[in-house]
Amino acid sequence: MATYRETPYGVFNYLVNLGDGSEGEVQGGFSEVSGLNAEVTVAEYRNGNEAVNYVRKIPAINKAGDVTLKRGVIGAENIYNWLEQIRGGDVTAKRDVVIKLKNEDPTSASAVVTWKLVRAMPIKWTGPTLTAKGGSDVAMEELVLSVETIIQS
Repeated sequence: MATYRETPYGVFNYLVNLGDGSEGEVQGGFSEVSGLNAEVTVAEYRNGNEAVNYVRKIPAINKAGDVTLKRGVIGAENIYNWLEQIRGGDVTAKRDVVIKLKNEDPTSASAVVTWKLVRAMPIKWTGPTLTAKGGSDVAMEELVLSVETIIQS
């Protein structure tokens, strides 16, 4: 269950569990998580003999958006291997990915809000942009997950 307080939590202290045991390790550490969203589509309906001139909106299909994870390139192969499983047609490779927002105390182990990405699978991996000029940027990789539903607790 989410921990309530009047002051909003910071967005900088979180853990990502890819379902591969890498939570808390460098290979499970991501610098950015984006795209956490859920949507309820609506079906519009109106009888021809309705007394009012507008449609009823009926809840229909629920959808979760794609979630993007970004991290610095560290040579770990865990996300690329997972992508290869899916590319090879292994639908059993879908996983429940858990994202835990923690409070501002980095030594605290408890999560204040948890999002479970149910039956997530990688659908896109993007490698770093390499450039010979500059040299002050970090090489980043990006993983986009397709998610069936998101559960918050």
